[in-house]
Amino acid sequence: MTRYIYILMALQLHLAAFGQNLSGSELLDKAIAHHDPSGNWNTFKGEFTVTMTTPNSSERTTTILLDFPAQLYSSTVEKDGNTIVSTLEKGSCTLMLNGSTEVSKAEKDSLRITCDRAKMMRDYYTYLYGLPMKLKDTGTHVYETVQKKTFKNKEYLVLKVDYDKNVGKDTWYFYFDPMTYAMEVYQFFHDESQNDGEYILLTDTMKINNIIMPKIRAWHYNKDDGYLGTDTLTGAKSLE
Repeated sequence: MTRYIYILMALQLHLAAFGQNLSGSELLDKAIAHHDPSGNWNTFKGEFTVTMTTPNSSERTTTILLDFPAQLYSSTVEKDGNTIVSTLEKGSCTLMLNGSTEVSKAEKDSLRITCDRAKMMRDYYTYLYGLPMKLKDTGTHVYETVQKKTFKNKEYLVLKVDYDKNVGKDTWYFYFDPMTYAMEVYQFFHDESQNDGEYILLTDTMKINNIIMPKIRAWHYNKDDGYLGTDTLTGAKSLE
Protein backbone atom coordinates (compact mmCIF):
# COMPACT_ATOMS: atom_id res chain seq x y z
CA MET A 1 0.00 0.00 0.00
CA THR A 2 2.83 2.38 0.95
CA ARG A 3 4.50 1.70 -2.40
CA TYR A 4 1.39 2.84 -4.31
CA ILE A 5 1.14 6.01 -2.22
CA TYR A 6 4.74 6.88 -3.13
CA ILE A 7 4.02 6.18 -6.81
CA LEU A 8 0.97 8.46 -6.69
CA MET A 9 2.94 11.22 -4.97
CA ALA A 10 5.73 10.93 -7.52
CA LEU A 11 3.22 11.15 -10.36
CA GLN A 12 1.64 14.26 -8.86
CA LEU A 13 5.03 15.90 -8.42
CA HIS A 14 5.95 15.02 -11.99
CA LEU A 15 2.73 16.55 -13.33
CA ALA A 16 3.19 19.69 -11.27
CA ALA A 17 6.78 20.07 -12.44
CA PHE A 18 5.74 19.47 -16.04
CA GLY A 19 3.05 22.14 -15.70
CA GLN A 20 5.63 24.66 -14.55
CA ASN A 21 7.67 24.02 -17.70
CA LEU A 22 4.79 24.70 -20.06
CA SER A 23 4.80 27.87 -22.12
CA GLY A 24 1.70 30.04 -22.15
CA SER A 25 0.76 28.83 -25.63
CA GLU A 26 1.18 25.19 -24.61
CA LEU A 27 -0.95 25.66 -21.49
CA LEU A 28 -3.67 27.33 -23.54
CA ASP A 29 -3.66 24.47 -26.06
CA LYS A 30 -4.02 21.91 -23.27
CA ALA A 31 -6.84 23.89 -21.67
CA ILE A 32 -8.68 24.13 -24.99
CA ALA A 33 -8.19 20.39 -25.54
CA HIS A 34 -9.88 19.82 -22.17
CA HIS A 35 -12.82 22.18 -22.72
CA ASP A 36 -13.37 21.74 -26.47
CA PRO A 37 -11.82 18.39 -27.39
CA SER A 38 -13.69 18.17 -30.71
CA GLY A 39 -12.92 21.73 -31.80
CA ASN A 40 -16.61 22.67 -31.98
CA TRP A 41 -16.55 26.24 -30.67
CA ASN A 42 -16.02 28.04 -33.99
CA THR A 43 -19.06 26.31 -35.52
CA PHE A 44 -21.17 26.39 -32.35
CA LYS A 45 -24.94 26.02 -32.71
CA GLY A 46 -26.69 25.92 -29.38
CA GLU A 47 -29.03 27.50 -26.89
CA PHE A 48 -28.47 27.95 -23.18
CA THR A 49 -30.25 29.67 -20.31
CA VAL A 50 -28.44 31.74 -17.68
CA THR A 51 -30.08 32.71 -14.40
CA MET A 52 -28.45 35.68 -12.69
CA THR A 53 -28.88 36.39 -8.98
CA THR A 54 -27.49 39.52 -7.32
CA PRO A 55 -27.88 41.04 -3.87
CA ASN A 56 -30.77 43.54 -3.57
CA SER A 57 -32.09 42.88 -7.07
CA SER A 58 -34.63 40.58 -8.68
CA GLU A 59 -33.61 37.46 -10.59
CA ARG A 60 -32.84 37.78 -14.30
CA THR A 61 -33.17 34.88 -16.73
CA THR A 62 -31.54 35.09 -20.14
CA THR A 63 -31.86 32.51 -22.90
CA ILE A 64 -29.09 32.85 -25.48
CA LEU A 65 -29.18 31.35 -28.95
CA LEU A 66 -25.89 31.21 -30.85
CA ASP A 67 -25.47 29.97 -34.40
CA PHE A 68 -22.04 31.04 -35.61
CA PRO A 69 -22.33 29.65 -39.18
CA ALA A 70 -25.59 31.60 -39.64
CA GLN A 71 -24.11 34.73 -37.97
CA LEU A 72 -27.05 34.64 -35.57
CA TYR A 73 -27.30 35.77 -31.95
CA SER A 74 -30.55 36.10 -30.06
CA SER A 75 -31.23 36.71 -26.39
CA THR A 76 -34.50 36.57 -24.48
CA VAL A 77 -34.28 38.38 -21.15
CA GLU A 78 -36.98 38.00 -18.51
CA LYS A 79 -36.91 40.31 -15.50
CA ASP A 80 -39.50 42.17 -13.42
CA GLY A 81 -42.39 41.03 -15.61
CA ASN A 82 -40.81 42.18 -18.89
CA THR A 83 -39.49 40.07 -21.76
CA ILE A 84 -36.90 41.66 -24.03
CA VAL A 85 -35.83 39.85 -27.22
CA SER A 86 -32.74 41.11 -29.06
CA THR A 87 -31.71 39.47 -32.33
CA LEU A 88 -28.59 40.13 -34.39
CA GLU A 89 -28.39 38.32 -37.72
CA LYS A 90 -25.95 39.05 -40.54
CA GLY A 91 -25.72 42.74 -39.69
CA SER A 92 -29.42 43.31 -38.97
CA CYS A 93 -30.83 44.07 -35.51
CA THR A 94 -34.36 43.44 -34.21
CA LEU A 95 -35.58 44.49 -30.76
CA MET A 96 -38.82 43.45 -29.08
CA LEU A 97 -40.46 44.24 -25.75
CA ASN A 98 -43.21 41.93 -24.52
CA GLY A 99 -43.84 40.59 -28.01
CA SER A 100 -43.91 43.93 -29.84
CA THR A 101 -41.33 45.71 -32.00
CA GLU A 102 -43.07 49.00 -31.18
CA VAL A 103 -40.94 50.15 -28.26
CA SER A 104 -41.19 53.73 -27.00
CA LYS A 105 -38.13 55.87 -26.38
CA ALA A 106 -38.96 55.96 -22.67
CA GLU A 107 -39.06 52.16 -22.56
CA LYS A 108 -35.81 51.88 -24.52
CA ASP A 109 -34.11 54.31 -22.15
CA SER A 110 -35.39 52.82 -18.89
CA LEU A 111 -34.86 49.18 -19.90
CA ARG A 112 -31.70 49.78 -21.97
CA ILE A 113 -33.15 48.30 -25.14
CA THR A 114 -30.71 49.23 -27.91
CA CYS A 115 -28.81 47.52 -30.69
CA ASP A 116 -25.54 48.69 -29.15
CA ARG A 117 -26.44 46.93 -25.91
CA ALA A 118 -27.44 43.80 -27.84
CA LYS A 119 -24.00 43.77 -29.48
CA MET A 120 -22.28 44.34 -26.14
CA MET A 121 -24.18 41.46 -24.53
CA ARG A 122 -23.44 39.19 -27.50
CA ASP A 123 -19.74 39.90 -27.08
CA TYR A 124 -20.03 39.40 -23.30
CA TYR A 125 -21.70 36.00 -23.52
CA THR A 126 -19.61 34.68 -26.39
CA TYR A 127 -16.43 35.74 -24.61
CA LEU A 128 -17.18 34.28 -21.18
CA TYR A 129 -18.83 31.07 -22.36
CA GLY A 130 -16.29 30.70 -25.17
CA LEU A 131 -13.33 30.62 -22.80
CA PRO A 132 -10.61 29.46 -23.01
CA MET A 133 -11.08 29.08 -26.78
CA LYS A 134 -11.61 32.84 -27.19
CA LEU A 135 -8.02 33.41 -26.08
CA LYS A 136 -7.02 32.43 -29.63
CA ASP A 137 -8.82 35.48 -31.05
CA THR A 138 -6.94 38.18 -32.95
CA GLY A 139 -5.79 41.01 -30.69
CA THR A 140 -5.24 38.73 -27.70
CA HIS A 141 -1.75 38.65 -26.12
CA VAL A 142 -1.00 35.46 -24.21
CA TYR A 143 2.10 35.78 -22.02
CA GLU A 144 4.47 32.86 -22.50
CA THR A 145 5.57 32.68 -18.86
CA VAL A 146 3.20 30.45 -16.91
CA GLN A 147 2.85 31.40 -13.26
CA LYS A 148 2.15 29.06 -10.39
CA LYS A 149 -0.21 30.57 -7.81
CA THR A 150 -2.22 29.44 -4.83
CA PHE A 151 -5.76 30.83 -4.85
CA LYS A 152 -8.41 29.92 -2.28
CA ASN A 153 -6.07 27.21 -0.91
CA LYS A 154 -5.58 25.51 -4.28
CA GLU A 155 -2.53 25.58 -6.51
CA TYR A 156 -3.02 26.61 -10.14
CA LEU A 157 -1.17 27.16 -13.37
CA VAL A 158 -1.94 30.76 -14.31
CA LEU A 159 -2.01 32.37 -17.72
CA LYS A 160 -1.67 36.15 -18.06
CA VAL A 161 -3.47 37.82 -20.96
CA ASP A 162 -3.96 41.35 -22.22
CA TYR A 163 -5.31 42.81 -25.45
CA ASP A 164 -4.83 45.30 -28.24
CA LYS A 165 -6.28 48.63 -27.13
CA ASN A 166 -9.14 48.40 -29.63
CA VAL A 167 -10.08 44.97 -28.20
CA GLY A 168 -9.85 45.46 -24.43
CA LYS A 169 -8.02 47.48 -21.79
CA ASP A 170 -8.05 45.05 -18.85
CA THR A 171 -5.40 42.56 -17.75
CA TRP A 172 -6.73 39.03 -17.20
CA TYR A 173 -5.46 35.97 -15.37
CA PHE A 174 -6.81 32.48 -16.04
CA TYR A 175 -6.34 29.74 -13.44
CA PHE A 176 -6.09 26.13 -14.59
CA ASP A 177 -5.95 22.89 -12.64
CA PRO A 178 -2.35 21.64 -13.05
CA MET A 179 -3.43 18.05 -13.76
CA THR A 180 -6.61 18.31 -15.85
CA TYR A 181 -6.09 21.83 -17.28
CA ALA A 182 -9.69 22.67 -16.41
CA MET A 183 -10.30 26.41 -16.06
CA GLU A 184 -11.57 27.06 -12.53
CA VAL A 185 -11.03 30.79 -11.90
CA TYR A 186 -10.49 33.92 -13.93
CA GLN A 187 -9.66 37.41 -12.78
CA PHE A 188 -9.29 40.84 -14.33
CA PHE A 189 -7.86 44.20 -13.33
CA HIS A 190 -8.41 47.66 -14.78
CA ASP A 191 -5.31 48.83 -12.88
CA GLU A 192 -3.50 45.98 -11.19
CA SER A 193 -1.52 48.34 -8.93
CA GLN A 194 -4.84 49.39 -7.36
CA ASN A 195 -6.04 45.79 -6.92
CA ASP A 196 -9.32 46.76 -8.57
CA GLY A 197 -11.44 44.57 -10.83
CA GLU A 198 -12.99 41.23 -10.05
CA TYR A 199 -12.41 37.50 -9.80
CA ILE A 200 -14.86 34.82 -10.87
CA LEU A 201 -15.06 31.36 -9.31
CA LEU A 202 -16.20 28.59 -11.64
CA THR A 203 -17.88 25.53 -10.17
CA ASP A 204 -19.60 22.56 -11.77
CA THR A 205 -19.79 22.16 -15.54
CA MET A 206 -22.33 21.60 -18.28
CA LYS A 207 -21.55 20.05 -21.65
CA ILE A 208 -23.00 21.66 -24.79
CA ASN A 209 -22.00 20.40 -28.26
CA ASN A 210 -19.24 18.46 -26.46
CA ILE A 211 -17.88 21.73 -25.07
CA ILE A 212 -17.36 21.85 -21.30
CA MET A 213 -18.72 25.16 -19.99
CA PRO A 214 -18.82 26.42 -16.39
CA LYS A 215 -22.24 25.90 -14.85
CA ILE A 216 -21.86 28.36 -11.96
CA ARG A 217 -19.91 31.62 -12.05
CA ALA A 218 -19.69 33.59 -8.80
CA TRP A 219 -18.38 37.16 -9.08
CA HIS A 220 -16.35 38.92 -6.37
CA TYR A 221 -14.35 42.14 -6.00
CA ASN A 222 -10.57 41.65 -5.89
CA LYS A 223 -9.87 44.20 -3.18
CA ASP A 224 -12.27 43.03 -0.47
CA ASP A 225 -13.76 39.72 -1.70
CA GLY A 226 -17.14 41.48 -1.82
CA TYR A 227 -19.80 39.34 -3.46
CA LEU A 228 -21.39 40.72 -6.65
CA GLY A 229 -23.62 37.94 -7.95
CA THR A 230 -23.88 34.51 -9.49
CA ASP A 231 -24.66 33.31 -13.02
CA THR A 232 -25.98 29.76 -13.27
CA LEU A 233 -26.52 27.71 -16.42
CA THR A 234 -30.01 26.32 -15.85
CA GLY A 235 -30.55 24.70 -19.22
CA ALA A 236 -28.81 23.99 -22.50
CA LYS A 237 -29.35 22.21 -25.78
CA SER A 238 -27.57 21.68 -29.07
CA LEU A 239 -29.09 22.99 -32.30
CA GLU A 240 -27.08 20.64 -34.47
